Amino acid sequence: MTLLTLCCYILHVSMKALGMGLGLVCVALLLAPTASAATLYLSPTKVELNRGDSTKLSLRLDVDEDECVNAIDGVLRYTENVEPIDISRGTSIMSIWVEEPVINRDARTITFAGGIPNGYCGRIVGDPRLTNNIIDVVFQSPGFVIGGGAGTSSTMARVEVAEDTQVYLNDGFGTRTNVNRYGADLMLATTVGNTIQNPWGDVIAADEQAPEAFSIALERTKSAFDNDWFITFNTTDKQTGIDHYEVMEEPLKDFWSFRWGEVTAPWIEARSPYVLEDQTLNATIRVRAVDKAGNEYVAVLVPEEAQRTMTMNALLIYAAITAGIISLLLIIGGVFIVRKRRKAALQFTETSDTEDGDDVTEADDSTVKTAT
Repeated sequence: MTLLTLCCYILHVSMKALGMGLGLVCVALLLAPTASAATLYLSPTKVELNRGDSTKLSLRLDVDEDECVNAIDGVLRYTENVEPIDISRGTSIMSIWVEEPVINRDARTITFAGGIPNGYCGRIVGDPRLTNNIIDVVFQSPGFVIGGGAGTSSTMARVEVAEDTQVYLNDGFGTRTNVNRYGADLMLATTVGNTIQNPWGDVIAADEQAPEAFSIALERTKSAFDNDWFITFNTTDKQTGIDHYEVMEEPLKDFWSFRWGEVTAPWIEARSPYVLEDQTLNATIRVRAVDKAGNEYVAVLVPEEAQRTMTMNALLIYAAITAGIISLLLIIGGVFIVRKRRKAALQFTETSDTEDGDDVTEADDSTVKTAT
């Protein structure tokens, strides 16, 4: 999905209640001029690391007064003497991810694309918390290689927000704005410390809380996915962040069997929005959110009966059963009619025999009287 599609989707979510069309808005995204400026920066800006130690850098967003941002297509670049080992979105202000953060070690980049329905308009005045976080990236200083010597002789690493990063305003037109970019410097020692410092690992080890509870939304629109049914879902995990989502569609007939809890249950790693395999909606839909520490929360959606339709196989089975019932009724009816006719014929025969017998008796009586 492109960033244009992302902006259209965000605008769709934000403007759905107003019934506003997206055609003109989406075209405007391609033609919109630049305006004002947003600031993307890494925090902290300077870090000292011993060999093998790791640190967390947070990418944050600031906006000009009276501006709101609703989409970011971001690229981070880093030098070859430092390695990203993990990414967290646990405290991110972005709730829609068209491209989840991806590490490309060959290109030495971290890319992502996401959005904020209704936009981010800056930190609330007086709020001491840093509520402008986009993503957290954990970087590690190289250790020593076998045979002695450091993995790299350079003592300065650099992480920067790339020039091709794009930020879009929440102004109803998806206007692309100018971006001020500030990176971070990592000063690498040439020796190993007394102990390896891995604060991120400590955070993961201490995380025993499941992701926040969430619900699944079932949607269908002519403007997306060929009018197929799809689901949307999102949640947060304030400790270590969501690692991934998984989806399972379980036939309604298995609803009470609890097969979804089995090790062999057919969970599929997915992201929102997700197009359903069973377009007849004859399945229980489950979405499992898993955080970095492996804790999980499962949301469940059972489509309403009025939304369900029958599959072609079900229709064929239903038709076959109906035809079978009709055939059985015809056979039973035919047997009943034949038996009734046979019974009527038998009664007629018995009646005829009785009448013939009465005639013979009367004739005998007449003969006796005559003889007398």
